[in-house]
Amino acid sequence: MTDKKYTQGMKVRRAVLGDAHVDRAEANKSDFDADFQQFITETAWGSVWARPGLDQKTRHLLTIAMLAALGREAELAMHIRATRHTGVTPEELKELFLQVAIYAGVPAANTAVAIAKQILSEE
Repeated sequence: MTDKKYTQGMKVRRAVLGDAHVDRAEANKSDFDADFQQFITETAWGSVWARPGLDQKTRHLLTIAMLAALGREAELAMHIRATRHTGVTPEELKELFLQVAIYAGVPAANTAVAIAKQILSEE
C-alpha cells in the first residue's frame, strides 16, 4: 500500500508544485530527511491531496488560506509559486487574503499579500 500511496503522492505533488520544484527537492534529499520526504509524499500528497472529494484548485486555495492564517511564510511562498499549476488566479488570491484578514487577522493577511505581491511581480 505504501508504494501505491508514494507513487500517487508523487504524481499529485508534481501536478501541484511542478516538476522543477519536485526535482530540486528530490536532488536535495539526504539521509536526514529522506524518511520525512517519503512521509509527506505518501500522507499529504498520496492520501489527502489525492482524495476525490475536492478538486486540486479548491484544495490549493484552502492550503494557501491555512498557510497564510498560520503565518507559514516559506510554505506559503512555495504554494503561491505553484498556483500556475493549479489555475489559482491573482484575483482569487486577492479574495482569499480578504477572507484571511477577517477570520485570521489583518497582520496575517498583510504578510501573505506582501509575499504574493513579491512572487507575482517576479513572474
